[in-house]
Amino acid sequence: MPTRTREIHLASRPTGWPTHENFRTVEVTLPDPGPGQVLVRNTVMSVDPYMRGRMNDARSYVAPFALDAPLDGGAVGEVVASGDDSLQPGDVVLHQLGWREHALVSAREGRRLDVSQAPASAYLGVLGMPGLTAYVGLTRIAPVQEGDTVFVSGAAGAVGSVAGQVARQLGAAKVIGSAGSPEKVAWLTEELGFDAAFDYHDDRVSRLLRPHGPVDVYFDNVGGDHLEAAIGQMNDFGRIAACGAIATYNDDSPSPGPRNLFLLVSRRLSLRGFIVTDPQHRDAVGEFHRRAAGWIADGTLRYRETFADGLDRAVDAFLGLHRGENIGKMLVRL
Repeated sequence: MPTRTREIHLASRPTGWPTHENFRTVEVTLPDPGPGQVLVRNTVMSVDPYMRGRMNDARSYVAPFALDAPLDGGAVGEVVASGDDSLQPGDVVLHQLGWREHALVSAREGRRLDVSQAPASAYLGVLGMPGLTAYVGLTRIAPVQEGDTVFVSGAAGAVGSVAGQVARQLGAAKVIGSAGSPEKVAWLTEELGFDAAFDYHDDRVSRLLRPHGPVDVYFDNVGGDHLEAAIGQMNDFGRIAACGAIATYNDDSPSPGPRNLFLLVSRRLSLRGFIVTDPQHRDAVGEFHRRAAGWIADGTLRYRETFADGLDRAVDAFLGLHRGENIGKMLVRL
């Protein structure tokens, strides 16, 4: 029988920082799944920094969210009704129709999860896109070599916390992280094995990083002053993997770029941006899952999750993510 449920729509496009007025919770009725479809009761959904860019009506690597339509993103949930033999009620699946309590999902786009080794939520974080992003960045984009010094910005977030630990597994001799609070700094150094970390609120990032350089590989989640500081501390032939620039996502006017870009030339640096969902990275998926599962099993890859509860808290979780209120992956339990 049809299912009455709720979903969150984009009501208007934000200028600068989003507010609750940019979102609307809507009640809808979903029909029974048709052939090739499954009805999923979502149990956990993801909020991610890249979603802010999709709220703008601008050309990017992924289509913008439509106005007066549900947002979407990673989610896991339980199949409650199926119109396809490949998935049965009770199966736990990963899909891309988050920001709603129930979803009609194409069976081809729902990935059945093995939750015997890790909880379903891990497939939105350490074993999902954030973990894969860290792995691709440090194996394909700015490959870590034995003995390297690696700097990770946003190191207490979903991507950065995995990146620092992966760097160690790949042979880094020293791993440095930046984070936004003393609690996060302590987590990095006391639990995740970072050699050094600093709170970027304490001083200019360039001054905070200087005692820990020079740097061979920089994994950039933040952009802005972090990117400028990293360029200033790079060794000759250093490598930079740029996967995000969260420091600028909510700016309402263009931010100035790094003032020291000529060092890219004089130090012969490589700076490469990447999108982990690009087809050329598909070969890394199976390799990452095999290696990451082993690292989690032996305790060398640790993770944390920060939860908000209920669809009514999803916008708060998204805004909190941009204010740095999470340690590890920010998620919403539904």
